Amino acid sequence: MEPNLSLASVLIGASAAQDAAPGGFDASLSLAYVLIGAGFLLMVAELFIPSGGVLSVLSACAILAGIVMTFFHDTSTGLWTLLGVCVALPIVGGLLLHYWPKTPIGRRFFLTGPDEHGTMASLPENLEMEGLRGQFGQALSSLRPAGVVDFNGRRIDCMTEGTMVERGQWVRCVDVKSGKVVVRPVEKPNLTDLEGADFS
Repeated sequence: MEPNLSLASVLIGASAAQDAAPGGFDASLSLAYVLIGAGFLLMVAELFIPSGGVLSVLSACAILAGIVMTFFHDTSTGLWTLLGVCVALPIVGGLLLHYWPKTPIGRRFFLTGPDEHGTMASLPENLEMEGLRGQFGQALSSLRPAGVVDFNGRRIDCMTEGTMVERGQWVRCVDVKSGKVVVRPVEKPNLTDLEGADFS
């Protein structure tokens, strides 16, 4: 009977200590939430400090330890805390995944490809097309909105900005996008005045 009496006395003593010092348990609950908060901060710090995953492990341990401590305090508090963490984790994780590629470390993992327009413009044939900017030409076919335009004896496939151009209409090159010559209808130019014009 003595072991049973001793166990009972320990349980009674622990219960009495809990009733006598509620502030201690409140302090442990505060510590639990501090650990959870620190875990989320460590998760954010992982984006900016290359730790090889060490901060991520510490973050997970801190959050898990905080949740366990809330269950020791009270089952209901633990369940609510667990629910809150389960809701917060996807939100925080989504924000981190959104902003991580924009950080210096994230840019090392997510290599952005070259700009499509810049790459197309650097091709030799497209560099030649760039020289058509500002030049006048005459439509050899109807542009609806794409067609063929004569630029100083050169037949160039062109497209308008959306307007329809009839055959024989004068046009002017206003842009070159990814090797595509964009033209705009204009009035018949004075070719004599154009001889010394600078379209650069």
